[in-house]
Amino acid sequence: MTLPLLLIGHGTREPAGVEEFHAFVQRVQQLAPQLDVAGGFIELADPPITDAVASLTARGHRDVVAVPLVLVAASHSKGDVPAALLREQIRQPGLAFRYGRPLGVHPTVVALLDQRLTAVVAPADRARTAVVVVGRGATDPDANADVAKVARLLWEGRDWPIVEPAFISLTTPSVPEALERARLLGADRIAVVPFFLFAGVLPDRVAEQASAYAAAHPELHVSIADLVGGDDLIADLVLERYAEAVGGDTRMNCDTCIYRVAMPGFEAKVGAPQAPHDHPGDRAHGHSHSHS
Repeated sequence: MTLPLLLIGHGTREPAGVEEFHAFVQRVQQLAPQLDVAGGFIELADPPITDAVASLTARGHRDVVAVPLVLVAASHSKGDVPAALLREQIRQPGLAFRYGRPLGVHPTVVALLDQRLTAVVAPADRARTAVVVVGRGATDPDANADVAKVARLLWEGRDWPIVEPAFISLTTPSVPEALERARLLGADRIAVVPFFLFAGVLPDRVAEQASAYAAAHPELHVSIADLVGGDDLIADLVLERYAEAVGGDTRMNCDTCIYRVAMPGFEAKVGAPQAPHDHPGDRAHGHSHSHS
């Protein structure tokens, strides 16, 4: 039996984001009709992971490939999802998971960011338009560094004069701070691109803060690009992650993982126990696990 694919999203209270996730799951299924594909959320939206897993086991699957549908590896993919999968194994003895890596810093993702920017910046303006790439922000420095790396890769080999990273929550620079930095560096045209897959509260907040900054600085031309989105190229990348997991080649980055390495300021997190997010559609199990 071909191994099934479980896609795991974070979840959002924004109905459009939930619809986009489910549409993407269906798109992956269409691109890979030989697979059984299901999708579930960590929190905030239905179905919870446990229901998605149940839909696969009901079809006879006991060995499941799970791919976290996130752009960078932070606490959700490193802790919450593995804990949720362990809880499913406790509930269903004999169930096994092969855990794939997040989408990550990949040429496809960087190219899609460039496409989103191209849609809002005229070709004649590219060479004088600064770019601000806005990530979610995390308490994990490794995840935040990946956003900075994406910003740098977007700059390398392309004609954007300035590309700055920013974050909408939990860390800095904030959206206004990054826009101000671009202005102080001499930019009079700035394009903001949200580093998110689907609609949600945080991407909305990116647009609101960028618009507020633009209103306070009428001398600047500030444009806001679309999200990365559930493009077919992202679906292809998901299937690449699936193939890696099936082949046992996930290549996780553990060198700067705060759960394995004593990073300055995060020493207490080494080996810290992890627990799944509480989901109103799931039964709390009370088990946790440690990173090792």
